[in-house]
Amino acid sequence: MARATPEIPNASMADIAFLLLTFFLVTTTINNDKGLSIGLPPPPDPNQEQEVKMQEKNIFKIQVNSSDNLLVEGEPMSDVSGLKEMIKKFITNKGVDPASSESPEKAVISFKTDRGTSHKRFVEILDICQGAYYDIYAEQAGVTNKEFREAASRIGQDPEAKAIYEKGRAGYPMQISIAEPTKVGN
Repeated sequence: MARATPEIPNASMADIAFLLLTFFLVTTTINNDKGLSIGLPPPPDPNQEQEVKMQEKNIFKIQVNSSDNLLVEGEPMSDVSGLKEMIKKFITNKGVDPASSESPEKAVISFKTDRGTSHKRFVEILDICQGAYYDIYAEQAGVTNKEFREAASRIGQDPEAKAIYEKGRAGYPMQISIAEPTKVGN
């Protein structure tokens, strides 16, 4: 007489696989670090009236149209190579030139684009604006731009890095206003 081989019951195997699949889909997080890391200001207090009055000379205006053409302080600019120096001069004016900013605390870089502006051009101009501030911070701290940025990334771990960071940033708040894009397009 032949013996029957015992079988493993697998009728509920599909149910178990489905439950495991569902569990891992729900509990797994996918880290997505793409995009620009821009710190947003805190929301305004709804009970406080917000009226901001700024003098025109304290605003450095940069505009980019849908064709990626640049307008700086009302003048067309085809080459961006001198833009960083213009921004640095504007920020560090401290009232010397009466047509420019009164002080670094009042100086604001206004950056406005069009809906048709390319992402590449947007990031390029934003990098130049932020780079101008980082150059100023590095000069004030007495280090290179690269050393200042490295110190900024180590603030929590290294007291010397924190001292470099605070020395560089003293009196120069980074004030870049990114305005709502216009809807003109091409």
